[in-house]
Amino acid sequence: MDICLHYREEGTGFPLILLHGNGENGTYFEHQLAYFSGKFRVIAVDTRGHGQSPRGTAAFTISQFADDLNDFLEQMEIPQAVLLGFSDGANIAMRFALRYQDKVKALILNGGNLDAGGVKRSVQLPIEIGYHMTRLFSGISAKARRNHEMLALMVDDPNIEPSELGAVHVPALVIAGTEDMIKEEETRRIAAHIPGARLKFIKGDHFIAAKAYEKFNEAVDEFLSSLTYERR
Repeated sequence: MDICLHYREEGTGFPLILLHGNGENGTYFEHQLAYFSGKFRVIAVDTRGHGQSPRGTAAFTISQFADDLNDFLEQMEIPQAVLLGFSDGANIAMRFALRYQDKVKALILNGGNLDAGGVKRSVQLPIEIGYHMTRLFSGISAKARRNHEMLALMVDDPNIEPSELGAVHVPALVIAGTEDMIKEEETRRIAAHIPGARLKFIKGDHFIAAKAYEKFNEAVDEFLSSLTYERR
């Protein structure tokens, strides 16, 4: 790994890894760190090129972020963890589970999507326009190049086939807002293709973990309480 990921850790017990969304960092999960650290070893990770984690030289893709997470868990000597991912973090969690399933105890996928078509068109169209505009200026502007990379994560990624999810055999909770920027049918499609996955909708938009955290934490806690853990 060409970089070391920045992280914040609270609590003890079984590892619960928090993966933020595009353009954000681990501070997005303030309410989850405070709530779940009483039961778990909660670790909020800054993805490559986000927050306090350096960009490095490797690819800036969901697949690379999944590999970065694998390297991070090895560095932290964590053999298995629960992954809670929001937005791009959910996409990283799905890709990670497909590559390193033995390291996943359970998945909580909040506001994830399988491809760009899973995002409501009213949201996706401005992203695509920004993507093409920043590409024009990325050769002469570092800021444009940086913005183009970020937007590419929402245009070119994650490209997961629904049928791939049939290979994920770990407990999963798929959760989204009733007014999410992710299409409801996309959220339902993810849940339908992960064997035995639970599906939950909470009143709110894409950012229910921050704006409706009491209901969000309650739903996640109920799911996590249904699992059994070996202390690590």
